[in-house]
Amino acid sequence: MNSALKIKSGAWQCEVAPALGGCLAGLWFDGKPVLRSPGAQALTSARQSGCYVLVPFSNRLSQAVLQWQGTSHPLVKNNGTEAHAIHGIGWQRSWAVLDQDESSVLMSHEHRREPGWPFAYDASQTIQLRPEGLSMTLSITNQDDKAAPVGLGWHPFFVKQPGMQLRFSARHRWEMGEDKLPTRALPHAGLHAPVDTLDMDHCFDGWSGEAELSWPAGQWSISSSLRHLVVFTRPDRDDVAVEPVSHVNNALNLLAQHKGLEPEDLGVRVLAPGESMSAHWSLQRRV
Repeated sequence: MNSALKIKSGAWQCEVAPALGGCLAGLWFDGKPVLRSPGAQALTSARQSGCYVLVPFSNRLSQAVLQWQGTSHPLVKNNGTEAHAIHGIGWQRSWAVLDQDESSVLMSHEHRREPGWPFAYDASQTIQLRPEGLSMTLSITNQDDKAAPVGLGWHPFFVKQPGMQLRFSARHRWEMGEDKLPTRALPHAGLHAPVDTLDMDHCFDGWSGEAELSWPAGQWSISSSLRHLVVFTRPDRDDVAVEPVSHVNNALNLLAQHKGLEPEDLGVRVLAPGESMSAHWSLQRRV
């Protein structure tokens, strides 16, 4: 059985599962689910949850191999039969609870070199509820003896509401091949579209850091320090993933494939030993 921590503030309630990647097993406003909310006891993986962290990279790394500074690092294929490594390793690790009160939880996990990721790091995340909504912070510190590439993000699944529209602005959308990897970036102003008919699994860059999910009865306002956004849903799904992330899908291997690119061109941070990176996102209810 998966133990859970429960926090609350005003009309907001949240259930956190530290042993399953520190994921959000449920998030409710006024008793109604905001994110996909099965509850911790129903989970066997963080990927079934309402939201989980993406660390030390987001989305896919092609063929589960990291190409970095002329060296190939085999990773772990961690999504069933899929050929790629996906969403880092933090979602598959148990997180230690460092502090908790009625409305917040602070957790961490330590990683040392292993096949899942060849660089040592420490990560921490804070989940906090306030009367106005949810706030999450994610940090990583390079504990290796060499510079390491990193990326951060979150994978929240919002419950679709009748008449719901997704709206945000961006500069480019990365087109996807049949292998679920990005091929090229094309100019794109973002989205203003109904989610019930949306069929999408794309990364947008030049994101403004603001997005809205609105429907006749209300609105979720999303805000983040990150400047890439992945949107994933299909008409047959009851949820839509709106994912603030720091870099383009498969960015670390795209750098190896295109010699003219620099890490910052794709949103990749390279941390010196002992250096840290942090990101945040928040969710508010508006009427």
